[in-house]
Amino acid sequence: MPADSDPSVLSTRFSTQDVPRERQLLAWRERVGHVVDVLPDNDQIARGFAGSIDLHAAGGLVFTEARTEAMVLERSIARVSTDTRRDFAFHVYAEGESGHVSGLNVKRSAPGSLRGIVAFDLNQRFRIERPACRVLTMFLPRSVVAVHIDDCDALHGRVVPENAPLARFVFQHFDATARELPTLKRPDAIDAFDAGAQLLLAAFADKPHALHDSRAALQAAVKKQVKRYVETHLHEADLTPTKIVDALGLKRATIYRWFEQEGGLGAYIRHRRLREAADELARFPNLQITDIAFGLGFKSASDFTRAFRRAFDVSPLEMRLRALDLLHAAANDPVMRMHAAHSRGVRGSG
Repeated sequence: MPADSDPSVLSTRFSTQDVPRERQLLAWRERVGHVVDVLPDNDQIARGFAGSIDLHAAGGLVFTEARTEAMVLERSIARVSTDTRRDFAFHVYAEGESGHVSGLNVKRSAPGSLRGIVAFDLNQRFRIERPACRVLTMFLPRSVVAVHIDDCDALHGRVVPENAPLARFVFQHFDATARELPTLKRPDAIDAFDAGAQLLLAAFADKPHALHDSRAALQAAVKKQVKRYVETHLHEADLTPTKIVDALGLKRATIYRWFEQEGGLGAYIRHRRLREAADELARFPNLQITDIAFGLGFKSASDFTRAFRRAFDVSPLEMRLRALDLLHAAANDPVMRMHAAHSRGVRGSG
């Protein structure tokens, strides 16, 4: 692969399922030991331990999805003093609860085990007695957190319960990110991570101007959520703005206002369908134009043709003929053939 090419998202997966039972908890301890210590006991080792973790990294941010049985995690002061981890870990408990957290250096009223979001400063000690759960974790560099949180040291151990402002959108965004990451290209993964980071920091921020930042982060994250839904359901005939806001549990008036620049949510859906139709006309020259139209939710061929001409100033048939002419010209152009051969060679060397 050439040095200037765009690398894919770094992804790894680990599960104790394929490890002998008596080694499962110790294998898990080795897997997460670069961040936190797992404190096992002999009974737990003998019983075995079920755990899996998917890790994705892109754009300087790291996102993990872990499913585990109950366990005890600790980051001791000795550990803090001997390693170099200084970033923040935000735990979003998608299933299960946070468990009992102790060992924090600052006084605060502990809410006990709950379903919510917990921030941990890896530059400080902590201990978690955690029940079985599914937890989505985002690691943010200290420099990024410090820009949004004045006293970021005081963030350690703070909890945002699931019913707090913005928390619902954090949960929705992280859950969608976990589902879609395996298929996302790197720019889309970076966008998803950035939106998640903005939402997290807005949820924890306590600055006077944080309300404006929160709204901006919320709008960016929710619009991405809506657009992902549109892409996933683009070929469904009953895809409508009403179906989207109902499926995602969003406020109709707010979403319609946020899509005003695109001409409204209905216009955005129509534009994406027409753009997809243009791509399919070029990619699949043997596919009937009516099949493309009906496959993208248009009620009739005439409705599709009128909408296509308004959007691109050509009919679907003219668009297809132009695309075929360009392909034939490229096939007969020796310079283009040489460039195509070179491109295939470069891709093959990656």
